Amino acid sequence: MLLLTFAAIALFLAAAALQARPLLDGRETPRGAALAVAAMAILAQGWEIALAHRGALDLHFFAALSLIACVIAALTLVVNLWRPVAALGVIVFPLAAALLAVDVFLAPPTAPLALSWQIKLHVTLALLSYGLLSIAALLALLLSFQERSLRDHRAPAFLRALPPLTLTEGLMFQLIASGFALLTLTLLTGALFVHNLFAQHLVHKTVLSIIAWLVFGTLLMGRWRWGWRGRRAVGLTLAGMVVLVLAFFGSKFALELVLHRPI
Repeated sequence: MLLLTFAAIALFLAAAALQARPLLDGRETPRGAALAVAAMAILAQGWEIALAHRGALDLHFFAALSLIACVIAALTLVVNLWRPVAALGVIVFPLAAALLAVDVFLAPPTAPLALSWQIKLHVTLALLSYGLLSIAALLALLLSFQERSLRDHRAPAFLRALPPLTLTEGLMFQLIASGFALLTLTLLTGALFVHNLFAQHLVHKTVLSIIAWLVFGTLLMGRWRWGWRGRRAVGLTLAGMVVLVLAFFGSKFALELVLHRPI
């Protein structure tokens, strides 16, 4: 399993380097090469997770961070197949490598949780919604840099890896809409399948997830009804993502690393 871990880390870093190369020396790297290396990294980490946990899900803090980073990397790969945004890979792939290394080499050992298929479905929807909205938040940050550089009449090298401003913004809203739909399903399956919020320490997570859902829903309504864009769209996207991060990892961090309670 360590061989798979080292392979995944090396491949993630190689994929990021291939996507960053045009920004550093101006020489083009075939897009397919970087994406193929990223795909091998994701497969290696997925294989490592499957072997380590025998198909079960380890949702303890560091394992969950590594898992969500892998999901975000996989979704970044899909986004780049659909609409090339090399800057996303330059950010996401090294982060996935770093969080995998922390989970395997630095974090205390943990065991996967026994979950019913209903809860596995709920968790899968949550991971996908979190992944899509995380990429949308990264695009919001890049969009903010893009707008600022246009106002200041300067274009940093990494912005060359982005599509035109309107396309970046359009992609961001498409990801938010998809993530919002999955977040809606996450909340619905949670309401159907999670029966004791207090015993399972899920009250804060549920309340914060609903707040994030309201923020993203308001943003999508504003976009559809009043054409919201620019700073307002970026601000609401980042605000919703901050709340979602607190929902997913805030209570988990407090329970596991501060209070040392089992989840």
